Amino acid sequence: MRVNSESMLTTDGHLLAGRVRYSQPKEGFRSALEPVLLAAAVLARPGETVLEGGTGAGAALLCLAARVPGLRGIGVELDSGLAALAHANAAANRQEGLSIVMGDVTTLCLSDVAPGGFHHAFANPPYHAPGGTPSPIADRERAKRGSAAMLVAWAKALGGQVRRRGTLTFIVPAFTLESCLAAMTAAGCAPAAVLPLWPRSGRSAKLILVQGIKDSRSPLRLLAGLTLHQDDGGFTQEAEAVLRSGAALPMRLDPA
Repeated sequence: MRVNSESMLTTDGHLLAGRVRYSQPKEGFRSALEPVLLAAAVLARPGETVLEGGTGAGAALLCLAARVPGLRGIGVELDSGLAALAHANAAANRQEGLSIVMGDVTTLCLSDVAPGGFHHAFANPPYHAPGGTPSPIADRERAKRGSAAMLVAWAKALGGQVRRRGTLTFIVPAFTLESCLAAMTAAGCAPAAVLPLWPRSGRSAKLILVQGIKDSRSPLRLLAGLTLHQDDGGFTQEAEAVLRSGAALPMRLDPA
């Protein structure tokens, strides 16, 4: 455990079986599987530009850059301590193509960074219902508390900075599927693929990945999904390939 420049207690660890060095807050908003799975769903290619909203300490952005060499990426984070930590994580992993910008994703304009628009944008947006029990940890509460209106605002802000035929990808709870599809549609990023994340075989999905394409008429596809755990609690072989080996998820999009 150590203290970063923002007087935040942090713990040091790694992602992708050690390929990514990763420090995160000891308390508050800590990364789980979501950012690794989100990064695996982004259809980026070497040399493209990517934008992450609410990057936190940079887990998803770092995992994507570890899988796809030569990316230029921007992570936007409202919390100054997390933004500083994300910047330090990028430096620790020698990801010189990644930058962290502190600000509100719904109001920030980055047209000067990517004049033609980003190739891809992605996020794990706030989603806890407004009426739910608040977290006693202020940072976690701020990072997770959301609403359907906030989802619309995030989709509009991120989708507005994506170039034509670029992608917008969210990882969200399954119960928000209808709101997420509507938000992407309103943002001009037609939903093209939904990939359920099954906790175990035969269990209902708690999380889903939703991907849309800017200015596209591609039909919506419900993909087979990814089963995360075996009955004994260990990860499935397919999940291991993503979470440890950095494999991409088969979103199988065909932009129209």
